[in-house]
Amino acid sequence: MPTLDEFRTRLRRHDLKATRQRLAVHEAMMALGHASADMVSEEIGRKGTVKVTVASVYNILSQLADLRIYTRRLSANNKMYFDISTNRHVHLYDRENHRYRDVFDEELMDLVQSHLKRRKFKGFTVEDIDIQLIARPTRKARSV
Repeated sequence: MPTLDEFRTRLRRHDLKATRQRLAVHEAMMALGHASADMVSEEIGRKGTVKVTVASVYNILSQLADLRIYTRRLSANNKMYFDISTNRHVHLYDRENHRYRDVFDEELMDLVQSHLKRRKFKGFTVEDIDIQLIARPTRKARSV
């Protein structure tokens, strides 16, 4: 997860200014990890330091995803979520609460990558591997 200083450096690499709105979006994403534009907008509103519309938040998040500073996640309820972590990892998606959790399993990622290196997909080059596990809370987790 990039710190504010690292985030500023990444913006400069892409010739973007570290505006108050971009910094507020990144601060909210640091707190949330995975979030929709609505969630980020609510987080920014709670702090009350910057005024930014949900549409502007979505545009900023999309721009940052296009630059690979963040990544996109499309949930089962067709809502776009953004992920601040661009490290290699698996996502566990809670289909009832529409939340993501990062799962860092290098062994699984290495197995999948090794297997796919031996496969050819005619007309395609595999650029990335994106594994999402879809789950629901167990009864025990619901009661906690």
